[in-house]
Amino acid sequence: MSRSYRLTPEAQAQFVAIGEFVAQDSIEAALNLYDALEGAFEQLAAMPEMGHVREDLTERPVKFWSVFSYLVIYDPASDPLSIIAIVHGARDVESVLKNQ
Repeated sequence: MSRSYRLTPEAQAQFVAIGEFVAQDSIEAALNLYDALEGAFEQLAAMPEMGHVREDLTERPVKFWSVFSYLVIYDPASDPLSIIAIVHGARDVESVLKNQ
């Protein structure tokens, strides 16, 4: 049986905001991004060790996974898998994590 996942309230808000931002240019691109992110969430829930650690960004026991130019930040030890944040790679990821 595969594990499930959940988005924290912060990650859910980020998910929606990202889609709304991308949809300003292309609804199709936003829908494709949503599909790619949801596919990544399902893959990570099934195999949470897939991601990588970024000790340069945080000491928290989280992992990172890239989806296009976004980083999915999650807790691999949680059950269901907890998606903590979805952040564009150009943002100050360290600051985002400190504020969550």
